[in-house]
Amino acid sequence: MDQIRIRMARPSDAEAFAQIMTQPKVYYGTLQLPHTTPESWQKRLESSDPQHDYVLVAEVEGKVVGNLGLHRSRHPRTLHVASLGMSVHDAHQGQGIGRALMAAAIDAADRWLNILRIELEVYPDNERAIKLYESFGFVVEGRKRMAAFRDGQYVDTLVMGRIRP
Repeated sequence: MDQIRIRMARPSDAEAFAQIMTQPKVYYGTLQLPHTTPESWQKRLESSDPQHDYVLVAEVEGKVVGNLGLHRSRHPRTLHVASLGMSVHDAHQGQGIGRALMAAAIDAADRWLNILRIELEVYPDNERAIKLYESFGFVVEGRKRMAAFRDGQYVDTLVMGRIRP
């Protein structure tokens, strides 16, 4: 296995984000649309607010192959809460990329960002992701019925949360 390097995302990663997000397994397993552009990702990365958005990438052999964002609530009474979203390029799934991104994000949330609660949504059929999240202390808190439109049909999502131990 090649070395996985985790670092902060930057606007110059926009092309890699667009490439990852157009992978069939990625957009099937996330709320992203099938076709995104580097320009739209560059705009998102440039407008990222360091007070609220902590966005990491995973590199293998100098190539960005995954990303994870922790997005802190902007509401004053829920500043201790962040939502999490993650994507790993189809060709690099099952190689520890997601685990490395999660470990770095959880470490930052717990030790540096003072985030008490992390929440996410995941499709119930994404068993590998659910197992990964559970291994980091996330638990299923509920089910949102017909919460997303995927591949021509409405599907449920699971709400998962983790409270810092």
